[in-house]
Amino acid sequence: MDIYKINKAAEILYNSRINLKRIKKLPEECVPQSLKEAYDIQDKLVNKYLTVDKSNSLIGKKIGCTNKAAQAQLNINDSFFGNMFSKNISKSKCIINSKNYFSPFVEPEFSFVMKDELDILKAPYKPDVVCESISAVLPSIELVDSRFEDWTVVGVKNLIADNAVHAHWIYGDEINNLNSINFNNHSVDLLINGKLIDKGNSSNVLGNPINSLTWLINNLALYGKSLPKNSYISTGTCTPAIPIQKGDEVIADFGKLGDVSFIYK
Repeated sequence: MDIYKINKAAEILYNSRINLKRIKKLPEECVPQSLKEAYDIQDKLVNKYLTVDKSNSLIGKKIGCTNKAAQAQLNINDSFFGNMFSKNISKSKCIINSKNYFSPFVEPEFSFVMKDELDILKAPYKPDVVCESISAVLPSIELVDSRFEDWTVVGVKNLIADNAVHAHWIYGDEINNLNSINFNNHSVDLLINGKLIDKGNSSNVLGNPINSLTWLINNLALYGKSLPKNSYISTGTCTPAIPIQKGDEVIADFGKLGDVSFIYK
């Protein structure tokens, strides 16, 4: 795919978000045929966000479909990654304005802060090495919200181009003592309007969220990219993606890690 078609695809996805008008599909000539083309469109889309609003900045990455239930929802078998922006994050106990979204889903996720930037020339890394490069863990909820009318049928390449359907990230307090958390088996309760909707677990995220972070670092290295120091990474949902409606109060209870919540108004 030439640069004109990549730019055209990014422009369509950008305008869809800004104007809050969903699209059924990209024009035939703009549909990514490979993972590289999908990430090339994503990169152009990111550049558009940052160019239009100079006060906006990249703060980290999100990882999608690390969970078998989430993969089944989208009929795909692969994980993928996208980008998180400073203008699309909120501290827990916030209000999220429903006017800015199409029909979002919530995903309770373990997020990490990078202490060190790992040398991509030494990739692939193992989880124990990656663990040493983490400075903190924090409970979080990702809002995912696709530009496509039916994001369950468009396929992984279109989802990647759409910045991995990322919309917003709500975060709780950082915990620096990672040794106090059993990432192989840590329960997460998702409640909406006080009702328990699902009981998730860290084991649903590629067996352990640090495995998910390791996957990201090693896959970024294949594209010649790294995770800068102090980057935030949301590692993938512990439950299936759950739809929310205007007026909902959402709480993800991470036990000893604390909880994270918001009202969708």
